[in-house]
Amino acid sequence: MLPERRSTVVSSSSYLNPSGHNDNSFLLLRRGKKFGRIVKLKLSHFFLFFVSLFFFSCMFSGHKLLFHGSELLPHFEQNPYMKSHMLVSSEIDIGSNKSNIERPPGSKKRTKHLPCEVPLAESVDHILEPQDYLNFTPFSLGFVETETYDKPRFGGHQTLKERERSFSAINQTIHCGFVKGTNGFHQGTGFDLSEMDRAYMKNCVVSVSSCIFGSSDFLRRPATKKISEFSKRNVCFVMFVDEQTLLKLASEGHVPDKQGFVGLWKTVVVSNLPYTDMRKTGKVPKFLSHRLFPSSRYSIWLDSKMRLTTDPMLIIDFFLWRTKSEFAISNHYDRHCVWDEVLQNKRLNKYNHSAIDEQFMFYRSDGLKKFDPSDPNSPLPSYVPEGSFIVRAHTPMSNLFTCLWFNEVDRFTSRDQLSFAYTYLKLQRLNPDRPLRLNMFKDCERRALTKLFHHRVDSSPPSPPA
Repeated sequence: MLPERRSTVVSSSSYLNPSGHNDNSFLLLRRGKKFGRIVKLKLSHFFLFFVSLFFFSCMFSGHKLLFHGSELLPHFEQNPYMKSHMLVSSEIDIGSNKSNIERPPGSKKRTKHLPCEVPLAESVDHILEPQDYLNFTPFSLGFVETETYDKPRFGGHQTLKERERSFSAINQTIHCGFVKGTNGFHQGTGFDLSEMDRAYMKNCVVSVSSCIFGSSDFLRRPATKKISEFSKRNVCFVMFVDEQTLLKLASEGHVPDKQGFVGLWKTVVVSNLPYTDMRKTGKVPKFLSHRLFPSSRYSIWLDSKMRLTTDPMLIIDFFLWRTKSEFAISNHYDRHCVWDEVLQNKRLNKYNHSAIDEQFMFYRSDGLKKFDPSDPNSPLPSYVPEGSFIVRAHTPMSNLFTCLWFNEVDRFTSRDQLSFAYTYLKLQRLNPDRPLRLNMFKDCERRALTKLFHHRVDSSPPSPPA
């Protein structure tokens, strides 16, 4: 039983009716009920008012509301002027349309990329280099060794006229790093190696190389059980490091033996680094393996964030010999257009934005177009590579391409994914009868042959050189 509700007002002249109830109490009860109905009505009006106010505020502030599964577009999207204004704003930035408007960090769910099956040969005993494999475009390629300048540079002082001519697949001498000064004597410009290491590398016929500069990564040894005895005897595994990295690795238990080996890796110490930007210094062994290993016929580049888990000869057989290619690299796992790559580099502050804009504007003015995935005649399946894994034969055309690619990195930014498509397309356009036989394979295949890790640290974005 609920407790009896009593009135808070008591009259001194209370009167009891025949039923025994107080009339004044009865009147107060009726008035209370009427007052309650009025309060409820007023509250409902206030509730409707606030709901209406919220509804209109959402419309004008651009929030999206869902009504039975249909989306109410924001006010600014319904306004044609605002839409056109957004297009112009983005085109000022990168010459793109509204699909390239910068997304805030974390707005896109991270997709998990998995490896896929790669039908490698069962054993190195089952593979053989094709007899006519190296029958590619023949021409003689020489390299600029010295220049007379007050301030010599590792990449040299290539003029725009020399740059344009270097894209021709003809007998010529081009800039390709390792340029020394000649002010009465040879001035070194960096990437100095000991004579003992040079002698070792000169005898390599097949090389697998990587690098760690500035203690930016851990040492990840190739999976020994996956490497054949043939490859252990005949393939050079070279890890380029600086003195700082060598000390750091030793403190972590990776102490080289008397011959400089840590497991399969032969550590080669580089002194006098040619660039203050460690990323740009890392492009030297990445692109110029034909200069570091002058007798090598094949090379594999492996980023330091990866561990090799496949026999290198099986990799060469699958990506080069079977496809009759002289250069193999995987497409990017997420992006395929240089326009998108420019946006991503800016969003993540990978490099100075002004330097990126300068490089991008230069390429657009020289004919770089957007990647069209619907074009069946596209020269590449993607204009953005995942450059952490490269397999190549040291043919004249492959050597020319990597020299040109390195020169773009030396001239502009160290973000080599920005310059890949431009370099390849320009080389093909100027040499229609002498194509570079490039195999751009799937990124999932790259993941199947290596194990990926995170870098030790992310260094701050570098500024462009003065």
